[in-house]
Amino acid sequence: MELALKIFQFILSISILVILHELGHFLPAKWFKTKVEKFYLFFDPWFSVVKKKIGETEYGIGWLPFGGYVKIAGMVDESMDTEQLKQPAQPWEFRAKPAWQRLIIMMGGVTVNFFLAWIIYGCLSFFNGETTFNTTKVDAPMNYTSVAKAMGFQDGDKILKVDGKTQNNLDKLSLDILLSDQVTVLRNGKEVTFPTSDDGKALAFKDPNPKAFLTPRFPAIVDSIYNPKTIAAGLKVGDKVESVNGKKITYYDEFQEAVKTNPGKNIDVEVNRNGSLQPLTLTVSPEGTLGLASYKYLNKYVETEHFSFGQSIGRGFTRSIESLTYQVKQFKLIFNRKVQGYKKVGGPLAIINNMPVQKSKEGDLSINWTQFWSFTAMFSVWLAFLNLIPIPGLDGGHVIFTLYEMIVGKPVPQKILENAQMVGVIFLLGLMVLIFGNDIFKIVSNYF
Repeated sequence: MELALKIFQFILSISILVILHELGHFLPAKWFKTKVEKFYLFFDPWFSVVKKKIGETEYGIGWLPFGGYVKIAGMVDESMDTEQLKQPAQPWEFRAKPAWQRLIIMMGGVTVNFFLAWIIYGCLSFFNGETTFNTTKVDAPMNYTSVAKAMGFQDGDKILKVDGKTQNNLDKLSLDILLSDQVTVLRNGKEVTFPTSDDGKALAFKDPNPKAFLTPRFPAIVDSIYNPKTIAAGLKVGDKVESVNGKKITYYDEFQEAVKTNPGKNIDVEVNRNGSLQPLTLTVSPEGTLGLASYKYLNKYVETEHFSFGQSIGRGFTRSIESLTYQVKQFKLIFNRKVQGYKKVGGPLAIINNMPVQKSKEGDLSINWTQFWSFTAMFSVWLAFLNLIPIPGLDGGHVIFTLYEMIVGKPVPQKILENAQMVGVIFLLGLMVLIFGNDIFKIVSNYF
């Protein structure tokens, strides 16, 4: 059931993005009276799942769900169908249109992708607001793991700036640090700026959750108990843990660590209950847990900002730019020889595995639509950027050749266009095989 929900979300998201992207090419092509031979959701090598010709255009759904296309007459595209190009240009062909019209047709897809992200982010801000964990509300210093310390942090540091900018959102703060060159902290009453070590970032990327190196600290107060054995042993909601096996405990993460290091054992815990100390003996599970949670205490640091309709328009644009900026910045980690961020890069199979699914208290699975639309917006603006990369076979390649023609005053020779398109298609196919191979390797390696 969970896998089916994830696959459904992936196909739905991709379908929305592909249809609207291709519509961005289709509509201006029709506006400029250019013949569109095909409009396809997904690719259709050898056969189509569904197809129907309406007017001069064949509409269909392919069987390979990793994109889509519009085939415009008189254009060198990934189909490499050059027979028509050997004939004199016809008025309804792409190649017969003025360069400025061809540029608009080619820019239509990425334009739609960007505006789609803008609209989705704007709607999410307007209808749901934005919920963040505000680090400025936490009085205690952050909990720095060994990974964080490898980056350069020390116990007691208060983060002031990352690359010269303040960041109060915990989720973004972790990502900012991973992408940073330097961090400024308050250390022993003095401002200290240090470069963030790539060795520490490399350790972070070895963790299933690379951003887990930084967590807020709060008192070791129990606010939820799910294990009947722990309840029977005498622990109560509201108890403040003072020590474990004689070792003083101040923060909840220290309590968690003490429990984690004693799997399957009994531990002596001293708690403060209504001002008096109570000794307890608790049994830790073989997994190193007691069946506790602390989310209620953390909720007081969480805040939701709401936006008016007018504000959400501007906020949607800002969030689109922020999303794109973060994704572009991640290239520095992907290609960093020490960090080796490329090992975390995934293709369609990895994306499907990470699609959001939520579970109710009764255990029923459902789609988290807020996260779904957030993913779709992020992916939309990312596709806009990727399609603008000047590689033949992508929109950006066509745009570069068209701009060259507009600047120089004459078109790029047809043979050069064909050869460049062939090289671009081979490169993109090779990249696709590499990404799929990496996904499959990760899946297989998890079983051995």
